[in-house]
Amino acid sequence: MRYSVLLSLVGVFACGERAEPARVREQAVGVPADSTASAKPVVLFLGTSLTAGLGLSESEAYPALVQQKLDSAGLSFRVINAGESGGTSAGGLRRIDWLLKQPVSVLVLELGANDALRGQDLDATRRNLQEIIDRTRAAYPGAEVVIAGMQAPPNLGERYTTEFRAMFPNLARRNHAALIPFLLEGVAAVGELNQADGIHPNAEGQCRLADHVWKVLEPVLQGIERRKG
Repeated sequence: MRYSVLLSLVGVFACGERAEPARVREQAVGVPADSTASAKPVVLFLGTSLTAGLGLSESEAYPALVQQKLDSAGLSFRVINAGESGGTSAGGLRRIDWLLKQPVSVLVLELGANDALRGQDLDATRRNLQEIIDRTRAAYPGAEVVIAGMQAPPNLGERYTTEFRAMFPNLARRNHAALIPFLLEGVAAVGELNQADGIHPNAEGQCRLADHVWKVLEPVLQGIERRKG
């Protein structure tokens, strides 16, 4: 990937300190008015500002767009957006037990990039992500996991960026999880797909993210439906 694309990723996460905890809490554990919807198996999106849809309405963030896709496909699941601006792997680990108070059928894990921007040790990041997966499957042994791959900017050094990029497919293989190779593929550093800050996807960019996620998530959900049937 071009230097300019990777360098632009610095801003995606570094400016994500404006967390919206109240909004995240409401989305994560709020019970839908429709009791039928509340009974559906949950797809939990645990991530950063990309998942939270920073700068956009809740309905424009890619998890909401994924909900539309699965509804159109006739798949009976309920998406919960637990994205948090500035979210790190350590923060996700602190939150996961609380989020798992409700049953989870699929965990979509989009964390780790903020760790890189803070210069965190990759072994610590890897351990945190693994522990999130372990706790999810300990609570719900049949839960599926989808891991969103990310890339680090080149200013962190070749060794670091190479190890960071490899961390996500390695975790996917180790945990028999599905992998989204690079969540921001075709979106990072593409001006017309990002907001005025040039780093957060706009509504059209979020549509691209939803497409990337759906390509990997749909077969996972179909597999769950077949096993249920």
